[in-house]
Order: sequence, then C-alpha cells, then structure tokens
Amino acid sequence: MFNFKNFKDIDPKSVRQLVMVDTRQRSRVPHVEPVFANPDLVIHTYDHHPDSEDDVAAAKAVVKPWGSTTAIIMDEIMARDVPLTTDEATILGLGIYEDTGSFTFASTTEHDLGAAAWLKSRGMDVGVIADLMVRELSAEQITIMSQLIESAQTHEINGVEVVIAEATSDEYVGDFALLVHKFLEMENLRVLFAIGLMGDRVHLVARSRSPDVDVGKICASLGGGGHPYAASASIKNLTLTQVREELFGLLYSQINPQILVRQIMSKPAVSIDQNASMRQAQEIMTRYGLKALPVVVAQGNRRCVGVIEHDIMDKAIKHGLGKVPVSEYMIREPDVVTPDTDLYPLMEIILGRRQRLAPVVEKDMLVGVVTRTDLVNVLVKEPSRIPESLLPERKKERNIAGVLRERLPKDLLAFLRKAGTLGRDMGYAVYVVGGFVRDVLLKCPNTDMDLVVEGDGIAFAAALAEHCGGRSKAHPKFKTAVVILPDGQRVDVATARLEYYEYPAALPTVELSSIKMDLYRRDFTVNALAVHLSPERFGDLVDFFGAQRDIKERVLRVLHSLSFVEDPTRIVRAIRFSERFGFRIGGQTDRLIKNAVQHNFFHKLSGARVFHELRLILQEKMPLACLRRMQEYKLLAAIHPLLALTPAREAVLLEVENVINWYRLLYIDPTPHVWLVYFLAMCNGLSPEEFDAIARRLNFSKRVAGDIARLRGQIRATAQGLLTGSTTRARSPSCIFCWSRCRWRGRCSSWHGIHGNRYRSMSPSI
Repeated sequence: MFNFKNFKDIDPKSVRQLVMVDTRQRSRVPHVEPVFANPDLVIHTYDHHPDSEDDVAAAKAVVKPWGSTTAIIMDEIMARDVPLTTDEATILGLGIYEDTGSFTFASTTEHDLGAAAWLKSRGMDVGVIADLMVRELSAEQITIMSQLIESAQTHEINGVEVVIAEATSDEYVGDFALLVHKFLEMENLRVLFAIGLMGDRVHLVARSRSPDVDVGKICASLGGGGHPYAASASIKNLTLTQVREELFGLLYSQINPQILVRQIMSKPAVSIDQNASMRQAQEIMTRYGLKALPVVVAQGNRRCVGVIEHDIMDKAIKHGLGKVPVSEYMIREPDVVTPDTDLYPLMEIILGRRQRLAPVVEKDMLVGVVTRTDLVNVLVKEPSRIPESLLPERKKERNIAGVLRERLPKDLLAFLRKAGTLGRDMGYAVYVVGGFVRDVLLKCPNTDMDLVVEGDGIAFAAALAEHCGGRSKAHPKFKTAVVILPDGQRVDVATARLEYYEYPAALPTVELSSIKMDLYRRDFTVNALAVHLSPERFGDLVDFFGAQRDIKERVLRVLHSLSFVEDPTRIVRAIRFSERFGFRIGGQTDRLIKNAVQHNFFHKLSGARVFHELRLILQEKMPLACLRRMQEYKLLAAIHPLLALTPAREAVLLEVENVINWYRLLYIDPTPHVWLVYFLAMCNGLSPEEFDAIARRLNFSKRVAGDIARLRGQIRATAQGLLTGSTTRARSPSCIFCWSRCRWRGRCSSWHGIHGNRYRSMSPSI
C-alpha cells in the first residue's frame, strides 16, 4: 500500500524534497545523510518535539506541542478534506493511539482526540488498532520485564521519588519502551528511568508524570531526546554502571536544584594579570594561602583567560622561570561556571576533571571562584549528592580482563597472571603500565611490557626471574630492574616512584611513591594507564588522568604544563606518537611545545639523548611525516641548524621512503638499518666539516662518526659510478641496497633505459 523502498535503492542525488516526520534533528536520520548534500534540496518537517540545536533548517516547518505528530499531519489532511481509504485511516489512527498511549498520556490534547474522531468517521478500524496495540510479550521480553521489576529501586532526589530499574540482554530486545510503559502502569509510578544494556549499547527509556522531572531534558544530556514526560537515549561506549552514575548526577542537577554556585562561591576573586611573572604569582598565593589563581587579561579587564596552579608555579620557579609571564604555563580556556550554575556541573569540573578551582563569570567577566575546599565543605554536609562516577577512585577504574583475553597471546596473558599472583604472595600490588596498556586499548600489537610494583621492585624482579627460569639485572639508582625470560623477552620492572627534575632537561631524581604518583610522572595521559595484575583485581584499569577519553577522541595531552621544560625529549615523543596513532596534539600541549622550543630548552639536552629520540623517529613506519612536524615546530633547527628540512632534502627523504617501502615488499635479506638510511639522507649534501659538526652535536663516538663518514664516501662513489655506468668497483651493497638487491637487475631489457636515465638525471651528491 505504501510502496516503501530501501534507501540503498534510491539515488541520493535524485532527491529534491525531504519530509522529516516526528523529528527535526539531523542526527536522528543518519541513513539519509547523503541527501543533505544536494544543493537544491527542499525540506519539510512535521514534529511535536521541543526545539534542539541539531534541528535542520526547513522551508516548511510545522511544529506544534500536541500529543502526536500524526495529529499535526491530520490537521492539514482535514483542512484539505483529503479522501482516505479505510486502511489509510486505520494506519493514521494507529499513530495517534501509539503516541498518546491510547489517550492516557498527559501530553494528549483535544487536537489528538479531534483527529481520531475525524478518522473514525472515515472508516478507521479500532479493532485492528486494538489487535496491534495489545501485543503478546515474547519470552525475551518477559525476561526483561522480570529484571526491571526485580531491580527497581526508589530514590528520593531533592524531594521527588524517582524509580530506577535495570535489565541486560546479549541481544537487542524490541519494544523496550513498551515494556517500560507497562511497568509504569503496573506499579503506578510517577517517575521511571529504565536502563537496558543490550548488545553493544545502553538504552535509556524515561517516563514522568511529575512536572518537577523533565525527562526530555535529562535524556538530551545523554545524547537522546524526547518530551518532558517521555524520552529516551541510546548510548555507546559507556557501561551500564557508568550510565547509571551519570544519570544520578543529572537527576541531582535538574530536579529541584537547591544549591547554586552563587551560594558557595568566594568573592571578590583574588586574581593575577596574564602578564605578571611566576614570582608575582608565588607572592600572591603565599599571601592568601591559595593553591591556584584565576588569570585575567588585566586588572582593568577582568575577562578570565586561564588558571595558574601552585604546583606548576612552584616547579617553574625552581627551574629558573620566575620572571616568565604566568600566561606561558597557565591552563588556558579553563572550564568556568556562572553564578546560577547548579552543583553537578561544578562537581564535574572540580572532582571529575580535577581542575583545582572553577572561575565564576558573568558576561565573560570574573566575579568569583569556587575552590575545591569550597565544594568539599558543601559535600561533607550532603555526601549523597556526589554521583558515584565522581568519587575519587570509582571513576578511574573499569575491568578489561575480557579485552586482555581477546587481544593478548595466551602465553603473554599467563605471564601477567603469574606476575600478579607472585606480587600478591610477596605482599605487593603489581601493575602493567604505560604504552602496553595504551596499545591493548588501541588494538595495536605490543609485547613490550613495563611492570610497576608498589613495594620493592628489584626484589620482585629477582623473584619473578627465578619463578620463570630467567635472570634479572638491577639498577638500584633508579629502583628498576630488567627481567630476561628464557626466550630472550625482556620485561622492565620498576618500583612505583616519583621523579623530580633538579633543572630543565636534567635526568630525574627518584623517590618511592604510589601507583598514582608513578603514573603522574609520565609523559602523556594516554601513557598514564595501569592494569591491576593481582588475582583479586586482575584487569582493573586504572585511569587517573582521562586517558580513555583522550584515546577515544584521539588527542595527545601532557599531564602538566612544565612537562616539556622538565624533559624536552617529550616533544619528539609527542610528534612520534601523534603520527604513529593518527592523534592530534591538543591545543594546550601544542602551545607548550612552541614555548619550550622558543626558550631553547632543547639546547640543554645531551647529544646522546637527542640522537636516541631522533633514531626512534627514523625507525617509525613513516618518519618523513614526523620530520615535517619537527620542521613545523622548528625542532630540527633547534637540534642543529644544518638539519633543517630544505625542499631538496625533503625530496631526497621522500625518495628514500618510497624505495624503502618498495624494498620491504620484496621480503628479502638483509634487512637494512632503516634509521641509518634516513639519517644519511638527512645529511645529504653536507660537507665533511658540516657533518662533523652534527656528529659532535649528537655526541657520536669516534668509531660511529667514522663509520658513517665512510658510508657517505661510499655513497658518493656509488652515485658517481651510476652516472658513468661503471658501478662494479664503486657499488656498496650495504648502502645502495635497493640497487644491489634488485631481482630484475641484469635481466630486465629496459633496466638501463629506465634506471640509468633516472640516475643520470640526479646530481652526484644524491
């Protein structure tokens, strides 16, 4: 009757008119997304939902707060007296009955009743509607209903009773909203939130008969939408527990919020100008006993531009940066609140995002602050207001034992379990940490394990080596050890420790600490992850710094503002990781990189440390992309001006990259030292004296410098031989590996025509 078609059977470019019914949100119709690209598309909408930011711009928008969208369409049908068949009248009537709960929902209007009456006069069959509305529950639906009934709990939130029920199923079970409505009717509830974990997502269905609870607004905060009395949301990438905790926070925030920021903020706010020095910030914080300061444009312009924290200020002064403006190391674009903000967003900022204070602004001007102490003083009196997701430890952990089983080889998983059991027997908590955990979450193969022990790491390493039939090598100064397993696998073991740097670019001084402080000393949030290995908690993921969020958003962030001051090699690591994983460098981190280069902190690094990081860059799969990023940050010139990426040098590196990629596809020995080939390309065109200057900067030994200098000589001789056609004596297979290993050389009739001409066009230096 309706001639439905699958969108796949329609040419999107042929669509000239799009009619959206029961929604105006573009995100709700992803299956027709290609149609929106049509330049002459005309959109009509018929909807009864509240406005949202995602609403499309329509040439005709008919939006009325009636109980059903069908009644809105019927208004036009009745005005035009459009003739309908009995089947058409029945189908339209079904829409009205469904949307109004057979005229029992509080949203039902006289327009819905009038439309139904008109349809009845045109042959609407209420018997068919009754058959369709009264559906027998399937076995799966009965199971879900039983779970909802058994799990239902009543909570009094700011004077309103709210029932929250939960259910789980491996597969999606249809008509979840119908089950929720039936439950609401059976128990005669006023407000009901039903959370269902089905398949790979969590479904939230909400119903309200109370004017105090706008479920549409609450579901919208979770990515869904609806009406004040009926709404829903479908949520991916969160567990059922996380959704429940987020829901509690929203309920406390939006149901009769009783505490506003203006009631607890400190005013007037003590602040500091963005151009004031770190030393001045220290004086103000010491005078008033503060742990952080809001930063404003100037005392005559109270627009808040950042927050400077005591820890960062203190470290900056110790590194000799007391005269540097606070704007260099402040947290830019901090989360702010207004005087009328309620408690939950404030808790999210201070407890969830760990911002030490929340600036309070009105018309963009700073009018006060709420500190962590201000918030704690309120929550001590009413601890039930804190959502579980914001409790100090609860937010940071979820269990990924299943992920480990799925993504790790069995022998590796068995080793981790063995390490955890041994740690428990010795009275130590043992974690696997860092890049290994990051790569597990990113589904990247990585067998390079780092273990951290809350206890004596060296003693644990010795016991682990003995237990596995291997050996260990201790480094007492750094409280670390290496376990060498029988198959040659190396596992780094460290005592949970805190590192501090006595001066910029120094090697760290180590003190005993906990896993939290151990993770805080690391370079980036995505590397500050740990997994519990103890049998009782195996697989618990520890994330204190929002690494899971950054992995999901594919962004690279440092843990604190002085990270690149303390260890400038982290700049190169940031570039390496961002290019390897396709992450973007966060705005604050990008600014701190430029700041560190500008202050010449890279010059203070030893040549050996610089070369180590450069070599790792050149061992990446696509090092040229990394070198380009280093050039953008003026980092190559900071290492040595002669290494700057000129157009000619970039062309050579691109050719090297193409040749190496081609050579890898041949799967033949010997495997070249790729980093060395790239490094030789970087030094292309340099005189012997210029190369010696770079060798001194990178602290090459005489032997290494001599070996590379001889290779450069062999390359020049080989290139010259290729130009003259006499390559027998000059050829160096260890360097010109692509030419010497060509499987078709000497047998391809066009080899000299293609490759010979190609090399003749190249300069002798290349």
